[in-house]
Amino acid sequence: MLKVDNITKAYHKKPIITNLSFTVQPGEIIGLVGENGAGKSTLLQMLATLQPPTVGNICLYDWTYKKNRKQVRRHIGFVPQDIAIWENFTVRENMLFFEKLSWKKKSEKQLEQLCLDMNLDRWNDKVQTLSGGMKRKLNLAISLIHDPDLLLLDEPTVGIDLKSKKEISFYLQKLAIDNQKMIVYTSHDMDEIKGLCTRVLCIGKDPFYKDLLQQAGKEIASF
Repeated sequence: MLKVDNITKAYHKKPIITNLSFTVQPGEIIGLVGENGAGKSTLLQMLATLQPPTVGNICLYDWTYKKNRKQVRRHIGFVPQDIAIWENFTVRENMLFFEKLSWKKKSEKQLEQLCLDMNLDRWNDKVQTLSGGMKRKLNLAISLIHDPDLLLLDEPTVGIDLKSKKEISFYLQKLAIDNQKMIVYTSHDMDEIKGLCTRVLCIGKDPFYKDLLQQAGKEIASF
């Protein structure tokens, strides 16, 4: 379980996130919505151990982020909004390269199967020849090489075709249920959030997202 306990994040004494608490259970996909500047990316960076909260605590299982950061990081997969892959490498070369950096080793066959599971079947093609959707799938596959328990996704389907969006959503739902992964997911696509997420956190002052989700019957929490 991921537990976020009363965290606040401030820059130059200006609070970005204030008194935020929530939990994520294995098998859950938690949506994170809010207007630009509400603190969604900042929250994901804190959950990824890339920034510490100004106040409060975050725990993954029995490990606190403050005392067990190295251990926690082994169980986190983080996909930032910007795609971070080698354009001149093939899909195969990218997967093998990032596997070498992973603390958990996988065979080439396992790496290829990871890609095939999300309909990425261009193993020997250079990344620069792939569609935007295929690149997003590869970015996601790389984050899963070490089999993380907590997956943090920052706008992972932005700018891609509807078919690829559906395939990624289906894969994530199956991953959460079958492998009991914890997933935190940000998106401005409310249809995607409504269809994919178990619960939704609304952060920021704009009531638009909260009202829309309430109409859809989604379980939400506002901060």
